[in-house]
Amino acid sequence: MLKCRHCTGELTVSFCDLGMSPLANSYLKDDQLERMEPFYPLHAYVCSNCFLVQLQEFETPEHIFTDYAYFSSFSDSWVAHAKAYVEDMVARFGFDETSQVIEIASNDGYLLQFFVEKKVPVLGIEPAANCAKAAEEKGIPTLVQFFNPETAASLCERGQQADLLLGNNVLAHVPSLNDFVRGMKIALKPQGIITMEFPHLLRLMLENQFDTIYHEHFSYLSLYTVEKVFAHHGLRVFDVQEVPTHGGSLRIFATHAENDERPTGPNVEAVKRAESDAGLQSLDTYRAFSDRVKATKRALLRFLVEAREQGKSVVGYGAPAKGNTLLNYCGVRTDFLDYTVDRSPHKQDRFLPGVHVPIYGPERISETKPDYLLILPWNLQDEIMKQMAHIREWGGQFVVPIPSAKVLS
Repeated sequence: MLKCRHCTGELTVSFCDLGMSPLANSYLKDDQLERMEPFYPLHAYVCSNCFLVQLQEFETPEHIFTDYAYFSSFSDSWVAHAKAYVEDMVARFGFDETSQVIEIASNDGYLLQFFVEKKVPVLGIEPAANCAKAAEEKGIPTLVQFFNPETAASLCERGQQADLLLGNNVLAHVPSLNDFVRGMKIALKPQGIITMEFPHLLRLMLENQFDTIYHEHFSYLSLYTVEKVFAHHGLRVFDVQEVPTHGGSLRIFATHAENDERPTGPNVEAVKRAESDAGLQSLDTYRAFSDRVKATKRALLRFLVEAREQGKSVVGYGAPAKGNTLLNYCGVRTDFLDYTVDRSPHKQDRFLPGVHVPIYGPERISETKPDYLLILPWNLQDEIMKQMAHIREWGGQFVVPIPSAKVLS
């Protein structure tokens, strides 16, 4: 019997079964296309006790994250989001040259660079050596290792605890959720503040964002569940903000449970009430989700079949992990999608895992003038449509696949 990674409750309720799929960030080189490619079950369950939605662990974090293809700085809107966050934190909490900011999963320094500009001392913790190298080249000190209680204890021994401990889109990526939160308790100064951003399970369910389910995301989080996990380890969520990134995320603010300087604000109860009203404490709500996923698959395939029958060409924009989940679940290969493009040189001249769709640079689109551009990172829809507005010159149109396939002018 499968057990919950937080409370050890039994996992008997299926949330979403997406069949067999490769690791979403395992992009292939040309000489790998004829080799055996590992596929794993992509089946999310919900804990009947704490309502944590989760995947089984089939590959270790070391295998997935040690050499990582995702570099945050290649998304203009994400970098702008990080800059606005830094401005907000400094204005709200007064961080300055006497403070210590530590970011967990700091990637290529996309965020910490803005604290450095303000002379605020920073430290990045990043397991992917290739991303950490890019951060170091920006002048951002970075530890190349995974964050856990041992990492936190080592920092404490060196006199490094955080006034601000932050992590964006990392809480869902850790299989040992309890160890991770326990480590944050150790790494935080007595009056320190934690902020964590993660895609909101409520938005995933309301807007049918099933493609955000992939093996690198071990957990899918509601505020209700996160508050329980944090409380179990002596941390208290005192505020929460709803932010638009990744299709709708939460940014939680937490501190030590014994810190009475930060009273719990009304936003916490408001978000939990919205979750409750949507049925997130009812197992029947989770059971019903899979039917909507199947309908989205049918809608996308219907669009692609009709486009092909009309002699239209369809290409992709982006090579995100969510796109790999979508294409593999729907069985979309080069028979439907000629190719995709991505701004990141770390993905160009490779192939999407499983479906083997080739990845080129964005200039390829102007060379081939496709009829439709399928936006795989639909959460960046506005940014991409602005960048690629010139496809309208030859009558090209944009398509988004989530929550259901839709052509945009």
